[in-house]
This record gives sequence, structure tokens and C-alpha cells, in this order.
Amino acid sequence: MSALEGLIIVDLSTLFAGPMAAMHLGDMGATVIKVEHPTRPDPARGHGPSKDGHNLWWKTLGRNKRTLALDLHTDGGRMALLRLAERADVIIENFRPGTLERWGLGYDALSARNPRLVLARVTGFGQIGPYRSRPGFGTLAEAMSGFAAMTGEPDGPPVLPPFGLADGIASLTTAYAVMVALHARGRTGIGQEVDVAIVEPMLAMLGPQVTRWDQLGTVQPRTGNRSANNAPRNTYRTADGSWVAVSTSAQSIAERVMRLVGRPEFVDEPWFATGAGRAEHADELDEAVGSWIAQRPRAEVLAAFDEAEAAIAPVYDARDIVSDPQFAALGTIHAIDDPDLGPMKMQGPLFRLSADAPVIDFTGRAHGADTDALLAELGYSDDEIRALRDEGAIA
Repeated sequence: MSALEGLIIVDLSTLFAGPMAAMHLGDMGATVIKVEHPTRPDPARGHGPSKDGHNLWWKTLGRNKRTLALDLHTDGGRMALLRLAERADVIIENFRPGTLERWGLGYDALSARNPRLVLARVTGFGQIGPYRSRPGFGTLAEAMSGFAAMTGEPDGPPVLPPFGLADGIASLTTAYAVMVALHARGRTGIGQEVDVAIVEPMLAMLGPQVTRWDQLGTVQPRTGNRSANNAPRNTYRTADGSWVAVSTSAQSIAERVMRLVGRPEFVDEPWFATGAGRAEHADELDEAVGSWIAQRPRAEVLAAFDEAEAAIAPVYDARDIVSDPQFAALGTIHAIDDPDLGPMKMQGPLFRLSADAPVIDFTGRAHGADTDALLAELGYSDDEIRALRDEGAIA
């Protein structure tokens, strides 16, 4: 048994927070039904690299999802979704606010069919407010949350992440919010709407920047790889051309690092006793740590830090990740048999449970692969399915 076995999630969303939230729930055993337009599937199917015509990002993002090609602009498509809603526990959508209502598929209509239904709505700026109808992508959230303003070198431009960071954080928030709503349903017997604005979880992850402005009138500056809260904290190049990252968030770790690199006199300085004090002396601390690391190959540096119980990590790319023994012990990387490309590795579920195993049953499926089977499960006859296809309601 998987933890969420028996829950039915309908994923109407695209690019990327909503689909990723549905993926997380599917990893834990929920049945996920991915609904896409018959001729305009989720654009994620065209993002990133492909192999032999098969998109690799979709193979991960679409895992554990049965796929239904359904046009919600048509009468037949809308009726099919209402019938699906009768059986579902959760619907996840990310249309612009008001779109479902315009189609006659707002929460009033959906919950009239199923009062226990939870409708999770994931948009850039939420369901209310002056920006509600703006296109909302993760990049905009990374900009407006303050993330970009505090990321990058002090004399350089604001920096955006090279991946969907805000979407990823919002996906976790959405999965969490869905489970909160389902728990509340267990108490009341009634579902509810969940409103996730992608910009808000991103803002929440960035620490007390609002409180800092409110109380001190200052904003966090860009500090590159350094931290405004402690030092030494940076990436350092080793003698053999590799890179390592050092963190000294804990006072005891900072002391161990300085003793290891042969500069124990820093530990006795009054300013060394706090993270903020050390951050003010980052130039000196970086020079001490960086010069010591630069004289040694990566393996020697890592071994010395490990022996000293100081915090360090190699800077990895995917080649390193798939061969690392810690990831192997955790089972982080899953090997899946894909029907199109054969054996395939991908990162797995986010955590482990002692009694309920997460599972990846299958990789992302072809667009509309399960349309006829799902409609048959909803009670449609072969003739009714043909009629829907003739109407253009399904692919």
C-alpha cells in the first residue's frame, strides 16, 4: 500500500507548479489523471531536451499520470469533466482566474456534483487583487518576491535561477495545501478551494526581508556566494580544478574550519563569536579558507574536512549525482523501464516513509494515451466515446 492510495487527483494544470504538485501526490500513491487539450497538450512536453522524439522532462513530470485528451471548450468535454469530478478528491488547475467559471466549471458547479471535492488553484498572483489576471510564471515570482534582487554578485545584475525554482517551491506548497484541505475535509466532510499564488511561497522562503525593511529600513544586498548571516560561506576552487562549497552556519563548525586551515587565531577575535560578526570579516576568512583549499586536490580537501567534522560538499553536476554513494543509499535515483526509451534514470520521490512506500509505476505517458479507457471507466459507451470524438471533445 502507498500512503495516498485511493485518492483521485485530476490535473488540469500546465507549466509547471500544478503538474509538479500532482506528480508529488502521485509519487505517494494517489491516482492522477492528467487532462490536456486534444490539440494543445501541456507545453512541458516540448520543454528541454528530447531523445528520439520523446521529451525527457515530460517522462519525469508526467510519471504516474494517466492521460486524458479533453477539450473543455466543448459541451461534451465539460460534461466529461463534471462526471470525472464526481469521483475525484482533488482537481488542480492553473487557468487565469475566472476561466473555469466562464466555462461553467467553477467551484460552485464542481462542488454541486461532489461536495467533498478540493479545488486547488495555482496562479502567478492568486485569485484576487489587481494582478490576478496577469500571466504568471515562476520567473516573475522570482523577480517580484525579492529573490533576484538578492541573488548575484554585488556589482552585477540581479540573477534568475536556471530552472523553475519558484514553480518547484509552489508545487510543494500546493501538495501541502491539498493535504491540509483533505485533512479538514475529514473533519467536516466538505471540500474547499485552495488558492496558491506562486509569488507567495517564494517570498516565504527568503527569510525576514520584509521584517528587516519594516524594522530597520534596510534591504538585503547581493553578496554572490557569500552569506550576510555568517562566514566563511562560499565556493572554493581546489588544486585539481574542482569546486567545493563550505558552510559555517553553526559556530562550532566555523571554529573547526579555521583551526583546520591553520588560522586558529581568528577564533579568539571578539567578532568571530557571531555569524553577523564573521560576515563583516568575510574577506579575511575567505582568503584563509580559499588559499588553503587551493593548495590541495578535492579528495584531500574533502577528507580533511570530514575528519575535522566540518561542513563541506563537492559541487556536483548530474554525472556526480548518479554515482554518489549517499544518493545510492537513499535510493534517490530510480531506474525505470520506459516503453519508448528503455531503461531510464530519474530522481525519485522527495522522502521515504517507514510503512508506506512511494512508487513510480510508469514514466510520462503519450498525450491522450488513456482517453478511451478513462471514459469507459466513467460509464461512457463505445458509441458515446465515438460521439465525443466526432464533436472534437476528445482526441
